[in-house]
Amino acid sequence: MGSLILCHKHYARQPYEITRIHRKIFTIEELCYYLCNNIYLIDDTIINERLFAWLDKYLKLEEMAENLRKLMKKQAPIEQFITTILTSSSIYTPEELNQIQNSLGKLKNQHRVERLKYKADDLLECGAIETAILVYQSILYGEKEKDAPMSGTFYGNVYACLGCAYGRLFLYQEAAKMYEAAFQICEEEDMLVAYLYACSRYMPEDDYKRMIKKSIIHKNADLIFRQKTEKIKFTIPHRISTDVLEEWKGQYRRNFRVKGREADYEIV
Repeated sequence: MGSLILCHKHYARQPYEITRIHRKIFTIEELCYYLCNNIYLIDDTIINERLFAWLDKYLKLEEMAENLRKLMKKQAPIEQFITTILTSSSIYTPEELNQIQNSLGKLKNQHRVERLKYKADDLLECGAIETAILVYQSILYGEKEKDAPMSGTFYGNVYACLGCAYGRLFLYQEAAKMYEAAFQICEEEDMLVAYLYACSRYMPEDDYKRMIKKSIIHKNADLIFRQKTEKIKFTIPHRISTDVLEEWKGQYRRNFRVKGREADYEIV
């Protein structure tokens, strides 16, 4: 029989909102769950005085808030803030805390650009596409990251992830450029297939056909992506409910903002 976890009695009247992913948190249990499952997203946009004041005022966790403020004065690493919150909440067993601390230890030992990529990957998965794109761009073009001791394959994968992010916003020309850069570095078939798919979505049909005729590799990759497309068609329901369609439209409207660029047509 499983152990019983006694939740804290306070439920915040005013939630703590993580604005970049539109997540609202009402309890210490929700906060701990978010921290444990989004380790790479945790930074000073989340761990800050606003959070401490919320813990103090709405959850009545005055001692925890004060301990976090002391860590802030010492300029402690983010890992220490996470550990303090999880430990003070009394939700986790010693074994679970040990596992979490091991994960935080691995995070601390990773190079900054590795952590940035994991952060961007998590943001992309959460639907915060604009923010993910900015993080991927900071890895590829940021002044501080140029001398990072990472392999070419690492940067090739970053280009591919950036291509995926652009693709989710239907910015296929930008996506194609990123996938092409990724393939030039990694020479992986999936990257070439993704590149050709993106090209097929923005290029005039005749131009696309002329492009793939120039190379047998492109012809083979084009065949693969068309086969995959046909398979996907069978997994999509013939009729999509109005609620699902409206949800997709809402998500698209929220996400289609990259460096001030917005959709130049209306979704109807």
